[in-house]
Amino acid sequence: MAKAPGLKDVAMAAGVSVATISRLLNGSLVLPDETRSRIETAIRDLGYVPNPHARRLSRGRSDMIGLVIPDISNPFFAMLVAAIEEEADKLGLAVSLNATLNRPGREMKYLGLIEHHHVDGLIFVTNHPDDGELADLINRTGKVVIVDEDVPGAIVPKLFCDNHQGGYLAGKHLAEFGHKKVVFVGGPKEMISTARRHAGLEQGLRERFGEEAEIRRYCGEYTVAAGRHAARRFLDEKLPASAIFASSDEIAIGMIEVLYSEGVSIPDRVSVVGFDDVGPLHLFAPPLTAVRQPVRAIGARALSLLLQTDWQQSETLEREELLPVEIVVRSSVAPPAIEKTRRR
Repeated sequence: MAKAPGLKDVAMAAGVSVATISRLLNGSLVLPDETRSRIETAIRDLGYVPNPHARRLSRGRSDMIGLVIPDISNPFFAMLVAAIEEEADKLGLAVSLNATLNRPGREMKYLGLIEHHHVDGLIFVTNHPDDGELADLINRTGKVVIVDEDVPGAIVPKLFCDNHQGGYLAGKHLAEFGHKKVVFVGGPKEMISTARRHAGLEQGLRERFGEEAEIRRYCGEYTVAAGRHAARRFLDEKLPASAIFASSDEIAIGMIEVLYSEGVSIPDRVSVVGFDDVGPLHLFAPPLTAVRQPVRAIGARALSLLLQTDWQQSETLEREELLPVEIVVRSSVAPPAIEKTRRR
């Protein structure tokens, strides 16, 4: 089999150097029309096909975007991945997907992808508090957009949903039905999603009830297992509230599973509001009211931030952008049982 023609063959046929052809092909050199015509004729006559990998290397780019997420099996992260993949495809970019299992060591490893030029930048999602080590590495690495959960101290663009507004919408909705006592179930208390959703919930309740509003906070992880644990605690404490704000789909699923198994009716005995709304919550019995994150919009905007940011202007890097949320009202909230009794 004949060897495919290379740059040297084209250079010899066109009477120019290999460097000249290489620079012409990667767009970094403008040549006289006559010289350019000779090169194009040589390429056509020889049937030379440029190596796209070599061209990317010559430009110092890989045309590959790195995406680091905690868990691909989580529906929220799966939808986020799909949105980023879709946007990248429109731009002719590839996506390198890396699941960390929410382990700091694996996060550190994948940040090295930029340093070794395997990807042009990273969209980075973590789901645990940072002790400062991760922020330091991100600041040294650069070209990272943080999405969904904060890494305090990292001086890079950050993109979140409006967590406070989401909590506020949940609190306001529960207050409209007369719920003064609410259990908030969130992730680790150090995480901004937990803190902001809790603060928003408190604002929504206190606008209606003032100091009469009572909020218990259960902190754990954004997992089904954590939801089950929270539900058992709720039962052990003899149902200390008339409503629950489960601040993720996974938490809500775990809680509802245990509450149903113990014969606690929703919403007759306890009302429930979820957060994320990426799962089939409309298929629950009853369908679950939830704050909906704009997950697909988050994915598309994250890629835009990564590509549009001027990484040389350090003073413009540290900025936070929030995307709006909405509450999707279904059938999992009703007046507290005591209120329904009074109305009869």
